[in-house]
Parts: sequence; C-alpha cells; structure tokens
Amino acid sequence: MAVAPLPPFVLHCLELLEPVGPVRAKRMFGGYGLYAQDLFVALIADEGLYLRADEASEPHFRQAGGQPFEYVAGGRRMTLRYWTPPAEALESPALMQPWARQALRAALSARAKPAKASVRKRSRRPAA
Repeated sequence: MAVAPLPPFVLHCLELLEPVGPVRAKRMFGGYGLYAQDLFVALIADEGLYLRADEASEPHFRQAGGQPFEYVAGGRRMTLRYWTPPAEALESPALMQPWARQALRAALSARAKPAKASVRKRSRRPAA
C-alpha cells in the first residue's frame, strides 16, 4: 500500500521547524501532528500551524498576535495550549526558530512533569 504524499503546507511547516532538529509529521484527527526529538511540538489543522505552548510561553504567543487552537466537542468550546506563531514566522525557518524553540521547550517541560497519580475509589461492601 502506497503512502500518500504530504500536502505542500505540511512540507512547508516541516521545513520551518527543521532548525530544532529533524521533524516528522503524523496524520491525526483530520490534521497532522508534528514531532521533533519524538516530542509532540505542533499540530496542523485547517491549514493552520499551532505550536505547543506552556504557562511561560503563552504570553509571548498572545503578545505576538497568536491565536490558541480551539475546537468544539459535545457542544463545548475546548482550547488547547497550542498557538499560532506570528504570520511573518511562516515565511522562513530563521524567523520561525525562536517560536519553534519555545514549542520544543514546552514539550520537554510537559514530558518532565510527573503524571498525576490517579486515585481509584473502592466501593466498600458491608460485611456479611
């Protein structure tokens, strides 16, 4: 079975993010996930590039005019910590580099945080 070629915009985004290291695209949910160093650093949806952000980098994206990735699920608007970079950053890898580095740092930070322990409640049955 032949693998379909990547769309031109996806190829362009891979080139833009290349300064942080080799980047690969994986098809997901009608868009693409972009991975650098095996970390999920960006997503492409509706011909838009959204870079991973965290508490420290979100203000930078907001100040640069970025928009968060939003979708509707179950009638509710959901917002993820993925933001559009400034429009000029889509013009060259050099202009994208500081934004791509922030996305990589956010992904590294998320990986370093321990997963929240899930607490299982046990039902108590009355003694017989």
